[in-house]
Amino acid sequence: MTNNDTLKKLRVALMLRDDDIVDILKLVDFKITTSELGAFFRKEDHPKYMECGDQILRNFLNGLVIHLRGSKENPTTPAEALAKKGKTATAPKKKIYASNKPKPLYKDRVREKHKDQDLSSVKYKNKKK
Repeated sequence: MTNNDTLKKLRVALMLRDDDIVDILKLVDFKITTSELGAFFRKEDHPKYMECGDQILRNFLNGLVIHLRGSKENPTTPAEALAKKGKTATAPKKKIYASNKPKPLYKDRVREKHKDQDLSSVKYKNKKK
């Protein structure tokens, strides 16, 4: 498993965007741009693919520790750090109806509409009735 694979798996597992990773690397005074970071996440056969070095992965892991645990002066729990990140993400809003009863299905509405019709006097095309 290469450093690029490790970085990709951590990004997916922690639901990090490129900007989040850049901010994490800034915590350990390591400057990198999003375009340089994007080169690490490309496929190996892509012409702009770059190998992720040990120094970049080491600095990312050290920054991730600070991001999740906080510094020595201001410690936090990882749950607080992840909850704070979750608040910034927008969750889809649920529709709230005036009444709490569920909305009837279309088939139910059609059945209720045609409930009173009498089908005994229907003339068939083959003229049996």
